[in-house]
Amino acid sequence: MARNSRSRTSFENMKYEIANQLGINLKQGYNGDITSHDAGRIGGNIVKKVFQSYTGNQYPVETNQAQQGNMSK
Repeated sequence: MARNSRSRTSFENMKYEIANQLGINLKQGYNGDITSHDAGRIGGNIVKKVFQSYTGNQYPVETNQAQQGNMSK
């Protein structure tokens, strides 16, 4: 976790912003009542956003055809 309060605040703001965009209701403090699926969606989108800001590139996403090809193996 972030070591200084400025980084922590930025991370918290990003977390609530992404949750809001996904339609997930996060409360201040404990959120043990959200599903692991929703928590994973929030975390995954945080990773995508951090990756994009760090590299300046979109997170690599496979096309549907590539994903379907991998599943048939």
